[in-house]
Amino acid sequence: MSIAAPTGFTVVIPARFHSTRLPAKALADIAGKPMVLHVVEQACKSMAKQVLVATDDERIAAVCRTAGVECVMTRPEHASGTDRIAEVATVLGLASDSIVVNVQGDEPLIPPAVINQVAGNLAARPDTGICTLYCAIESEKEFFNPNAVKLVTDDTGRVMYFSRAPIPWPRDGADAVTLAGAKRHIGLYAYRVSVLQQFTNWPASALEQTEKLEQLRAMCNGVLVHAELCCEAIPAGVDTQEDLEAVRIILTRKASQ
Repeated sequence: MSIAAPTGFTVVIPARFHSTRLPAKALADIAGKPMVLHVVEQACKSMAKQVLVATDDERIAAVCRTAGVECVMTRPEHASGTDRIAEVATVLGLASDSIVVNVQGDEPLIPPAVINQVAGNLAARPDTGICTLYCAIESEKEFFNPNAVKLVTDDTGRVMYFSRAPIPWPRDGADAVTLAGAKRHIGLYAYRVSVLQQFTNWPASALEQTEKLEQLRAMCNGVLVHAELCCEAIPAGVDTQEDLEAVRIILTRKASQ
């Protein structure tokens, strides 16, 4: 069961201009508005006390400033969005026990309820450093897809492992595969600022380098990660031109209603 969200958390939306698969997607027009501003609007519907964009690109910063959206310019050399968010927490002078939610800049349809969900889960678990979400895996194609990150948890929701491999794997092999209980990770995170501050000082772990999953760095350093089934379905983000066109259709219809 989801826990009521605290009202004191901060949402940071990391937004890059140089996306590999879809360059400049943060500024892609969707129903007359840059995508990053759609993400901001959704985040502002949550219970966050503050919503801001973190970027290293002046074009994105200019769009945010024009729209009256708070934006923090960050260093360009960051290897990940987590590093960028950690810098923002430092710039803002957030207390070590503050909660920061990382909302990806390519999620213009993200439901505000799931932002509240991860923040509330973390606030309710003082021994936990990171909270995230998952959804049920519904097809073998998804289960075997290395781009669909899987996770396994214990009976309390504590994450035991993240992997691109199909897990849990039945002893008797592929013929015994069942999707019952299979979980796909959703990349929405709530962090304690103390964890963010430590994260940037830890070297990439061997497991992180193997799986190319940075959350394993935190786990390898003893951070407890909790995952819960998302309280609402989360529409796909924008990774490709086809994704962008699909979202344009959805939001254009909404704008005309």
